[in-house]
Amino acid sequence: MRFIGKVLDTFSAKKDSQSSMPRPKTDFLNLIEGYGIQNDKFAQKDLDKTVMILGLNSYEKSKQSGISLEFGSLGENIIFDFNPHDFDIGTTFVIGESEIKITEKCTICNHLSIFDKQLPKIVKDCRGLYCKILKNGTIKKDFEVYIKE
Repeated sequence: MRFIGKVLDTFSAKKDSQSSMPRPKTDFLNLIEGYGIQNDKFAQKDLDKTVMILGLNSYEKSKQSGISLEFGSLGENIIFDFNPHDFDIGTTFVIGESEIKITEKCTICNHLSIFDKQLPKIVKDCRGLYCKILKNGTIKKDFEVYIKE
């Protein structure tokens, strides 16, 4: 395994919440293989898309365009201090006891327009990546992230 960075924060859309943007910050995420994130409203839906990750660079790109956003605004579950878009689909990250695998790029949706009409265009190449849970585990802020090689 090779160290690549750290978790900056974690977020989850609670099952009983009306809106999921920005996603509320959580103390931890409990990842369950074949289910999703415990207590997340998107659990048990598309298992290849149960976790959305992105890097700090997505927020930096928005800020350079004059749009300041709080973490969680882009719909991520996990934000990293590195750019996960630098890795290929199929890459597996090990975070604590858990393992997640990149399955696809997140598509741009109009939900982002609630923050600014230009935001979808600005982050189109760094909106986030969907991941599948390969191994159960808890993820918290400051956890180290490794590539499984």
